[in-house]
Amino acid sequence: MIRVVLPAHLKNLAHVTGEVRLEVAGAVTQRLVLDTLEAKYPMLLGTIRDRRSGKRRAFIRFYACEEDLSNDSPDAPLPERVTVGEEPFIILGAMAGG
Repeated sequence: MIRVVLPAHLKNLAHVTGEVRLEVAGAVTQRLVLDTLEAKYPMLLGTIRDRRSGKRRAFIRFYACEEDLSNDSPDAPLPERVTVGEEPFIILGAMAGG
């Protein structure tokens, strides 16, 4: 079971509270987690990744186990503590402005 933490605006869009729990089969990667998340919550399509290119949106960041995974390959395996449900995969809306 993969635990996913969404930013407040995406929780509202997906009509969820707290963490999202996903059943993911196979090697757990960012791409697989996001594919599974978007399949379960289709209203999130295009909010985290660009629909055409599949690339992470500019103001979205990914974290797990106190590490910024935003620039890692989407096909790189996630940390083991995430794959066993010990730690969540965090999707964070970056802040900008001045």
